[in-house]
Amino acid sequence: MDVAIAEALANPNRMETDRQRDPLRKPDQVLSFFEIKPGMRVLDLFSGGGYYTEIVSRVAGPDGSVVSQNNQAYMDYVNDEVSKRYSSGRLANVEQMVVEGNNIELADNSIDATLAILTWHDFYYEDIQYNWHKVDVALLLSKLCKAMKPGAVLGIIDHVAESGVDAEKAGKDLHRADPQRVKDDLEGSCFVLEAESMILHNPDDDTELVAMDPSVRGKTDRFILKYRRIR
Repeated sequence: MDVAIAEALANPNRMETDRQRDPLRKPDQVLSFFEIKPGMRVLDLFSGGGYYTEIVSRVAGPDGSVVSQNNQAYMDYVNDEVSKRYSSGRLANVEQMVVEGNNIELADNSIDATLAILTWHDFYYEDIQYNWHKVDVALLLSKLCKAMKPGAVLGIIDHVAESGVDAEKAGKDLHRADPQRVKDDLEGSCFVLEAESMILHNPDDDTELVAMDPSVRGKTDRFILKYRRIR
């Protein structure tokens, strides 16, 4: 295991609830695969409660930083967890950004890596009841292309949906995504698919169940894609 990642995971100030998630999420292998290193500036896209934000902030260290982005609907959902995570000056190198996906603005060539973990499926639908706005994926990718440095990694993880399933239905009803649809999204962009990983593969997952169903929660089959920002 990478030393910086091992030290981040062993940090005594981590929340116990995060430690309990580690065995199923395998952050040591995931962050090594995505090449997260000290000194990096990392964007955690739709970061939710900040499980990965905290680990990455500790890996990045005092010479690095993390931009933890959420939209308002997500913040309303995870507010208690986020409040605890940033209380008492924890994670001083994290910048919280609360903005809709279509309105993200970052300085050009300022990001060394971007993580989109268990969130790409949410880009495909709109839910007015919960103030959830559909993301223009092409627009988002164009913004990432400008913000990320040449050679930077875009790491994507999501719950697997059946091949060919309607993206909006799978995203809204199952909180899953067809891996091929995600690959299609990035086709022709500034990113090239460099590698895939089976770290979080689970052949026993019932992909017709919502990802939060108690029988599969935390144990879904998840695809992992590593893209490289090309020149």
